[in-house]
Amino acid sequence: MTRTDSPRRWYLFDYGNVISTAPTPQDWDLLAEATGVDRLQDPGSTYWRHRFAYDAGSLTSDGYWSLVCGDRVGPLRAGWLDILDANQWSHLNLETLDVLEDLDARGERLAVLSNMPAAMAAQFAGAPWTKLFRHTFFSSALQLVKPAPSIFERVLAELAADPGLVTFVDDSPANVATAKDLGIHGLLFDPSSDLSRLLAEGRAVSGALQE
Repeated sequence: MTRTDSPRRWYLFDYGNVISTAPTPQDWDLLAEATGVDRLQDPGSTYWRHRFAYDAGSLTSDGYWSLVCGDRVGPLRAGWLDILDANQWSHLNLETLDVLEDLDARGERLAVLSNMPAAMAAQFAGAPWTKLFRHTFFSSALQLVKPAPSIFERVLAELAADPGLVTFVDDSPANVATAKDLGIHGLLFDPSSDLSRLLAEGRAVSGALQE
């Protein structure tokens, strides 16, 4: 039996590498020049090694960039590095935006859940893309970081949503796996993904489960 009065679904999107594209080599070169540290894009670099703590709000901007640079960084320089960092993550995926605008035009309920430091979230506040979303959840404000189950549980509580009525799109297999463990319909995104098709297939699977 098909339900015709099912509750409304939430669509929950990651930001980096989903709404935005990855930083360009030129972006990383600008940050390397400003920090004096090469290859910050590498997984084992100081940029990534301390990123979870920065995303969680456990480090100030000064503290994070001091760890990245390996030397004391004052507030003014840290502020400039935060601007460069936000800029390199500000290149938007136009295909994703098209899908988001279509969902919004259809009256779907959209939210963002992103690991993002407070300085970057502040720089993006009021950006045109944020107006598509009813809620924006950033790790630094929640003081919780994906893929911890607690951050998803917090978001579900804020949305007053049943996990089975949330579709979550993220580029991290670990984040998607945690969401699925909690009963959320998780979809793994990569730059080659056809987001419209991915969501359509997700709706078909979710609909079958609710019949």
